[in-house]
This record gives sequence, structure tokens and C-alpha cells, in this order.
Amino acid sequence: MSEQIAVRIPAELADGLDELVATGRFETKAEAIRAAIRDLVEVERRRAVGERIAEGYRHAPQTDEEEAAATAAAIRSIREEPW
Repeated sequence: MSEQIAVRIPAELADGLDELVATGRFETKAEAIRAAIRDLVEVERRRAVGERIAEGYRHAPQTDEEEAAATAAAIRSIREEPW
């Protein structure tokens, strides 16, 4: 199921949208707008997840031992990278 939404946008955004289609980045204006909304929804979803994680740490902070273990694991991971 889909929903049709009528939206007015400033001329500058309309010009940018036209450019995205003209350069072939998107086939249609609708496709570009769907991609923008999809990206915005994903960014907001990730922000909300991050906030819930941060709230969990505020509620139950890491112990010194947990922080040391995480730091050691990060250092090992970096050293294992084939730079």
C-alpha cells in the first residue's frame, strides 16, 4: 500500500531535484524524494537507537573492568587490520 502526499517546496529545492534527475542520479523526482525520505527515516531510527543505548549506559554505567576490556578489544582489532 502506498500513500500520495502533495508537498510544496522552495524553488531552490525544486531546482536541485530537477538537477538530480537531469544528471541521471534518479530516474524521476518521485524516486529522489522517496530516497530522501527513506534516508531520513533511517537516520532518525539510528539516532533513536543510539539514544536508547546511551540512556542504558546512563542508567547502568560500564564498570572500570568492562571499559578496560572494551579498550583492549578495540586495540587488538585495530592491530589486526591489514593497513
